Amino acid sequence: MKLRRNCRRKQHKPQRGTSDSGCAALFRSNFFKKALDSPTVILYRIKASSKSLCEVAFMLKIGEFSKLSRLSVRMLRYYDASGLLTPAVVDPFTGYRYYCEEQLPTAGRIAALRDMGFPLSAIDAITQRQGDAAALAQLLEEHRRTLQARLDTTMRQLQLLRTAAEQLRKDETMMKYSVTLKSLPERYAATVRQTIPHYEDEGVLWHILAQETAPLNLIPADPCYCSVVFHDGEFKETGVDAEVQKTVRGSYPDTAHVRFRTLPPVTFASAVFRGPYHQIGDVNIAVAAWIRDNGYEYDGPSFNIYHVSPHETEDPEKYVTEVCYPVRPKQ
Repeated sequence: MKLRRNCRRKQHKPQRGTSDSGCAALFRSNFFKKALDSPTVILYRIKASSKSLCEVAFMLKIGEFSKLSRLSVRMLRYYDASGLLTPAVVDPFTGYRYYCEEQLPTAGRIAALRDMGFPLSAIDAITQRQGDAAALAQLLEEHRRTLQARLDTTMRQLQLLRTAAEQLRKDETMMKYSVTLKSLPERYAATVRQTIPHYEDEGVLWHILAQETAPLNLIPADPCYCSVVFHDGEFKETGVDAEVQKTVRGSYPDTAHVRFRTLPPVTFASAVFRGPYHQIGDVNIAVAAWIRDNGYEYDGPSFNIYHVSPHETEDPEKYVTEVCYPVRPKQ
């Protein structure tokens, strides 16, 4: 059941479409009595009246919200200053920003519109007219014509716009993903860890691994897991700390860039999806909701397992990817 949240921090510009109440004051009073190092995921149930409860669930530190929403910490602070996406709470003593899980869809829409090339003023107008399909369609079409004039340099933005138009025609119905709790035992793997320019450059690491281990005649483990770990604590626009891993049998010497090591066991919440990688944002939201609802908290960097990757097929519709977040029971 979706929780109602109307609470915001004191002296902070409210997001449009919300209103302050005595519930906000009660929440702030309760929140700031908590230890500064208390768990990130918190559930507050505050008596607001004899007939209602104010509930604020799934509070996230800015770095964790950044990773789930795929918005950098720098951009989240910028959106906060502009009033486009403000934190649910800001600790007046430390300045720490905290966000609610229900803000993830809004952040996803903002990220999508930003990638299409819309300025902040236009994003603000669009988010205020979500219920006006005709007006939204008109705004999208106007921007499509602008992109068409710069086709050679804006093909990616044009494709994102068409995707957004398709979602609008479907009444913004979100795909449902099945999230489960899994474990991987200790395993031996060939690994390459480097800082790459962007997430899309991950293939460079796989090329290094394949090229340097070719003379070693690696024997794949059974089952063989090909995965990538993102070690950054937030979404990065540039300079991504990534590590590709392939599980193998036997023992092998390290090469110039490949390290063979034993990976520790891990318990994680995951969701498998089929198709292009642009769905990862929606999958992140599904996994985050599952972690909240089942009493877990994050316990390490996220990773993706590629069951069917570009190495096996050139058709993105046939990709099979598993998005994984290490977890532990919430204390």
